[in-house]
Amino acid sequence: MKLKWTDTADIAIALEEKYPDADNINLRFTDLHKWITTLDEFEDDENASNEKILESIQMAWIDERE
Repeated sequence: MKLKWTDTADIAIALEEKYPDADNINLRFTDLHKWITTLDEFEDDENASNEKILESIQMAWIDERE
């Protein structure tokens, strides 16, 4: 499955699988952006994200971990 910025829940699952020990609450959006764009399944324009998208992904990741 190929991931796009709009696949918030799927990206959160992939991040949790790849970075289970990462502090997903206190992270920099620059790091989050890098981690997302380097996921094997990610296929979208790297520059098409913004703070709102990254925040949504971060919140989904926090929910996924709980």
